[in-house]
Amino acid sequence: MLLDSILLVLIILVAFSLVFGVLYWPTRDLLWVVFGAPIIAIPIFVYFGLYRTIIRFIDFKALWVIIKAVTIYTLLWGMVGFIVEIEGLFLSIVLINWLVSSLAIGGMRVTGRWAFAEGLNKINKENCSNVLIYGAGSAGRQLTIALTESNEYNPVAFIDDKREIHNKTICGIKVISKDTLGYVIDQNDVTEVLLAIPSLPRLQRNKIINFLEPYPVVVRSLPSVSMLAKGKVRINDLLEIDLRDLLGRDLVNPNQNLLKVSIYNKVVLVTGAGGSIGSELCRQIVFIKPKKIILFDVSEPSLYFIEQELINLNLSDIEVCPVLGSVTNANRIEFICKYYEVQTIYHAAAYKHVPLVEHNVVEGIFNNSIGTLITANAAISSNVETFVLISTDKAVRSSSVMGASKRVAEMILQAHAKQQNNTCFTMVRFGNVLDSSGSVIPLFKKQIQEGGPLTVTHPDVMRYFMTIPEAVQLVIQSGAMALGGEVFVLEMGEPIRIYDLAVKMIRLSGLTLSNKENPDGDIEISYTGLRPGEKLTEELLVDGNYTLTENKLIMRAEDETMSWDKLKPIIDKLREASINGNEEESLKILTQLVPESNLRSIKPKN
Repeated sequence: MLLDSILLVLIILVAFSLVFGVLYWPTRDLLWVVFGAPIIAIPIFVYFGLYRTIIRFIDFKALWVIIKAVTIYTLLWGMVGFIVEIEGLFLSIVLINWLVSSLAIGGMRVTGRWAFAEGLNKINKENCSNVLIYGAGSAGRQLTIALTESNEYNPVAFIDDKREIHNKTICGIKVISKDTLGYVIDQNDVTEVLLAIPSLPRLQRNKIINFLEPYPVVVRSLPSVSMLAKGKVRINDLLEIDLRDLLGRDLVNPNQNLLKVSIYNKVVLVTGAGGSIGSELCRQIVFIKPKKIILFDVSEPSLYFIEQELINLNLSDIEVCPVLGSVTNANRIEFICKYYEVQTIYHAAAYKHVPLVEHNVVEGIFNNSIGTLITANAAISSNVETFVLISTDKAVRSSSVMGASKRVAEMILQAHAKQQNNTCFTMVRFGNVLDSSGSVIPLFKKQIQEGGPLTVTHPDVMRYFMTIPEAVQLVIQSGAMALGGEVFVLEMGEPIRIYDLAVKMIRLSGLTLSNKENPDGDIEISYTGLRPGEKLTEELLVDGNYTLTENKLIMRAEDETMSWDKLKPIIDKLREASINGNEEESLKILTQLVPESNLRSIKPKN
């Protein structure tokens, strides 16, 4: 207030001096006009909040408020002078007073902000990371403003593909082309590149990530546009690069009508509700507003965590029912279906870890194959409308007990679909999902944090990958399209070599690969050999025949099926052998059911 008062008096003296052409000092009535200005101005400035603004965070909005406050002050000051007919007060003096006051009052605060910012920056930026911002659009500019006020990052340049802005400056930061990226990284000791193009399609993001991969920098990104719309850009919004971007495939918007068919206002049961796929099914199902959702799982901790997560969503109109039980307990699963009057079942309960099932053959077969039979029988006896099995690409020409047992589960449902019409049975087959339990992605993340090495089974092993939310969304739509007995196959894009994925994760973490060509690198990749039951590549179709559906990411496989009359006697033998713990007989029957498989027994380790 003191500084503003002194400034206002000096500005009026300057205005009079400019108009009269001499260094002016007021006399008589003009003394009140000059030295009374702060009496008019300060209350107005207080009203407009000029003294509540923290100087080092002042922005253009605050400058606009200053201009409004100064305008009202000069109008009132001029009106008072003209009303009392002060001699020597001219309109030109009022205009000069307004112009110079706006510049001085605002300029003093901008100068204060600059002084504070520079001082703090010199202190804070000494130990912070030098970063490049990829994208000089609105998100990049907002990010720059946020970074300049942080203690963690120091933006040194923008990277942008628009040639017309190369070598220009935005927010005081130079815009460079991709051609000079390596030089800028070396000269400025850049450690991270921040992607600030949240609306960019995934295919284009994948190209940028592949371009940045060879450089020794950590790559982070801003969230999606929908997430940005919920608030301003913050430093906490910077995420590690999403491995979904490595898939190089854009998502297809779901058909909202299909999502609702088997769920909206219905009683839905999810087996294996606490698992990776089962829990994501539960998350998506509750937002489609079922009448009731039954969470069925044999694991008490997993069931508790998904129940608490759904309860915390505060969906008061949806009843969430956690139920402990195994799909191999026929009485339990049938009682639950009848007691809750279940209308739709998503059967995600299964043992999916290939090597573990190879060492636990009988239990794997009993849970995956016989458990599906028991759950399907419960669905039939309870008049369940829709039954959707979550299957796997490992069911196709399987070399593992897990895959073969899932293929038998498919065959059981296909046979049931031909046998009766009360329940619509269908299956959805897809490959690996990112970040699921047992997936290679979290394993690589953990190994990178520990300094390596990254373990890969074979240099040529390849897998299909899809995100868990995308897979579940397509599962729900597939179930809605089912007429009975179909095996839906999800379009997984091109398979990814696990070695290439490991190299990308190392480089995108800002580290270097250690190998013969670069022995001084940070992390090496070691080969452990194919594990029991593993194949180099996976397939999604048994016979290679399929038809398209209305969703281009969902295909309908045309596999040969067996009637229930022929299948039932063999399944009965398989059930008896697994109950009796006869591993050799179980494998023999499993091979009979799935002749294209290549199975062998592995005794449990002592």
